[in-house]
Amino acid sequence: MSDAPSVKTEIDGPVARVTLCRPETRNAQTPDMWGELREAGRDLTGDVRCVIVGGEGQAFSSGLDLSVLSSGLPQELAEATDSDAEARLWSFQEAFDWLRRPDLVSIAAVQGFAIGAGLQLALCCDLRVLASDARLRVGEPGLGLVPDLGGTKRLVAQVGYSRAVELCLTGRNVTAEEARELGLATAVVPSKELEDAVEDLALAVLSVPRDTSVEVKSLLLQAAGNDDSTQLAAERAAQLRLLRARAQVGE
Repeated sequence: MSDAPSVKTEIDGPVARVTLCRPETRNAQTPDMWGELREAGRDLTGDVRCVIVGGEGQAFSSGLDLSVLSSGLPQELAEATDSDAEARLWSFQEAFDWLRRPDLVSIAAVQGFAIGAGLQLALCCDLRVLASDARLRVGEPGLGLVPDLGGTKRLVAQVGYSRAVELCLTGRNVTAEEARELGLATAVVPSKELEDAVEDLALAVLSVPRDTSVEVKSLLLQAAGNDDSTQLAAERAAQLRLLRARAQVGE
């Protein structure tokens, strides 16, 4: 494999663009790429509020680079102790998990294929803008694997349990229009308008005060797991923090 970085990060004020840079493989993903994605999240400055995730070339990401399956990694994981194997798998999951941070709003700009790990990466973003040529597919079960980069929870949250089962176990392609109908796409635009649409969405997100955005995302992230009383209490606490910050009153 090339020694060139497989992930590029560009920061422009409050917006960071994180781009997968293996267009010759349709941005197929490897453990090295996951390491670079993990570091991209860790290296963001505190000024960044919005992260746009995209892929170079004609595809967002075609999923796992199949060479990984023929490498020594699967055997290493199988033979490792539970704690060592879980730590290694968590290091892969961290590559995507940081996109859920309350202080960031993440937007996936999806063109062409988003398959397997590519779909999981898009699902871990808060918002997804799809080009009209986008095709989504859960690819892992067809390889004898499970989606293990956060995809199962995100998929059920977006489309519900029954539809998630169908998409995972049939491995069929989902068009951009169907993705919009299922709730997988925030918006679908002509391919030539993808970048402009993503930039407009980022500007709209940035129009909300930072502290408010953080509190809202935090509330929404915990809503599904909270009962009504717990969520109401969380809303009260968040509102009080914002009101006191506005009035400059200490807690």
